[in-house]
Parts: sequence; structure tokens; C-alpha cells
Amino acid sequence: MASDLEAQLRSVSLRVTRPRLAVLAALRDHAHIDTDTVIALVRAELPRVSHQAVYDVLRALTSAGLVRRIEPAGTTARYESRVGDNHHHVVCRSCGAIADIDCTVGHAPCLTPSNDQGFLVDEAEVVFWGTCPDCANRRDAQ
Repeated sequence: MASDLEAQLRSVSLRVTRPRLAVLAALRDHAHIDTDTVIALVRAELPRVSHQAVYDVLRALTSAGLVRRIEPAGTTARYESRVGDNHHHVVCRSCGAIADIDCTVGHAPCLTPSNDQGFLVDEAEVVFWGTCPDCANRRDAQ
């Protein structure tokens, strides 16, 4: 598995380092996690890694396209390793849980703007908001 992560780094001309491998592994194993969670997971493997090192790795991985940073309104930034497919997200208004939505169904005018104002559009971000099953069940049980 580490060789897959090493290959990912090399494919975008990034040096293979222990912090980069640890961050990629954390994001591979845990979707939609915030920076503090990334730091905690990386420190479980590399106790002496600094906050700044993790921030720098996240920035480098995001810039290289290996990691996606999402920030639904009113939430902290989250990171995921699922990139390149322009998938969307659904966010629970109660607990903040985030899940992937593979695609929208039917006509999706938000993915093709009626007037792109001269921009070369390469990505659309759609965030669905609602209540996750766990929160809905807790609410119904009350």
C-alpha cells in the first residue's frame, strides 16, 4: 500500500517523505476529515511531526491535485483523497457528517452555467444539506 502512495507522490513530481505518506494514508482511510484530525492521525505514526509540517503537506498535496479541500458553508475545511471525478457532498445540518454523492440525477443546470461570463469552467461544486440517518433516528425517537 505504501508503494501506491509513493507512486501517487511521484506521479505529480513530489518527493516521497514520511509526513506526506502519513497524510495520504490518513486521508485514504478517513474521508472528509479536518486538519486537527489529520494531525492526530499523522502523529499516531510520527509523534514528532509539527502542525506546520502537516499544514504544508496538505497544501502541497492539494496544489498537486492528490487531495481535495472542501469547505461547506459554516464548517471547517475538510480534506479527502477522492479527486478528479467532480463528485458532490451531502452535509448533515445537525452533526456535520459529510458523505459523497456520486452524481446528480436528471437535468443539472448548475453543472453547465447558462452564462459562464467568459470563464473556462472546469469544476462545479454542489453541496446538498439535510439530516443524516443517525440524527433523523434520534429525533424520531424523542
